[in-house]
Amino acid sequence: QVQLVESGGGLVQPGGSLTLSCAKSGSIFGFYTLGWYRQAPGKQRELVAAIDGSGRTTVADSVKGRFTISGDKAKDIVNLHLNSLKYEDTAVYYCNVHLVITNENYWGQGTQVTVSS
Repeated sequence: QVQLVESGGGLVQPGGSLTLSCAKSGSIFGFYTLGWYRQAPGKQRELVAAIDGSGRTTVADSVKGRFTISGDKAKDIVNLHLNSLKYEDTAVYYCNVHLVITNENYWGQGTQVTVSS
């Protein structure tokens, strides 16, 4: 049973920074990626960033240059570093594991990030 536990969300002023962390437990066989998605009110869930076992990253254009993703493969932890936050970054952020071969997804419970002055 794969479980994802997120932490690090909160309230931050525009221009501020946060770091979200996600710890994965449980075994996965096969190639998978760890990543972060977000969902703002009234909008679809969207990919923010992901990292694979080789350390290759994918980052959405909307956050490129402001957000970075990093992973500790040994500890199965993935972090999302949010910098220069904008009002439009307000959303629930979800940790994700994506199994490439089976196309299965596992999700964390979500953590709220609110950018407000």
